[in-house]
Amino acid sequence: MFTGIIESIGSIRALTPKGGDVRVHVETGKLDLSDVKLGDSIAVNGVCLTAVELPGNGFLADVSRETLDCTAMNDLKSGSPVNLEKALTPTTRLGGHLVSGHVDGVGEVVSRTDNARAVEFRIRAPKELAKYIAHKGSITVDGTSLTVNAVDGAEFLLTIIPHTLSETIMASYRPGRRVNLEVDLLARYLERLLLGDKAAEPTSGSNITESFLAANGYLKS
Repeated sequence: MFTGIIESIGSIRALTPKGGDVRVHVETGKLDLSDVKLGDSIAVNGVCLTAVELPGNGFLADVSRETLDCTAMNDLKSGSPVNLEKALTPTTRLGGHLVSGHVDGVGEVVSRTDNARAVEFRIRAPKELAKYIAHKGSITVDGTSLTVNAVDGAEFLLTIIPHTLSETIMASYRPGRRVNLEVDLLARYLERLLLGDKAAEPTSGSNITESFLAANGYLKS
C-alpha cells in the first residue's frame, strides 16, 4: 500500500527484455533506500514493483506482460523520469489517500491550461472507470494522489499547485500523454457492497445499473 505522496523523481536507466517480459533498472534520485531490502515494494508511476536487485544507485524489478499490457509502462524508455514512492509503514503519515499500486486503466491528457501559478489538466479516463471518478473525490495519476475538481463524462479536471509540479513528473505533461490511473479503493468496495447477494453470481461486468439502484431503494423518484 502507498499514500500517493511522491517521495522522489527517479529515472529509467535501462529496460531489458527477459523471456517475454521486461526487467527495469530504476535510478532513484533522492529516494532513501537505506531501509529497503530485496522483495520490498516501490511504486513507479503508480505501478507497484518488487525490488529484485539493489545495486546501490537504485533498484531492479521485473515487469510482467500483464503489467505492460495494462499500464503506460510500455511508453517508458531509458532516461524517462518517473514518480517514486516506497510502500507505507504503520508510522507513515497518510497525506494522500490509500493507494494499492494496482493500475485500473490508462488515461490521456486532453489539455493543459495555466491558472495563475497553478496548472489545470483535463484528463480522459477509460469509459469503464468514469463511474468511479467523483467531484472532489480522490484519484491517483502516475502514482500521485490528487483531488478531482470537476467531472464531465469520462473526463476530469485537476488543478496542480507549483509544489506538486516541482516534486512530480506532472510538469512535463502535455496533451496526448498517457498516464496510469488508479481510482479510489472505497469506490470499488462500495460498488461490490451494493451488489449484496448478487456479488456471488458470475458476471462479465458490473450489475450496478440505474434500474438496480432504483429497485433496491438507492434512488428516489
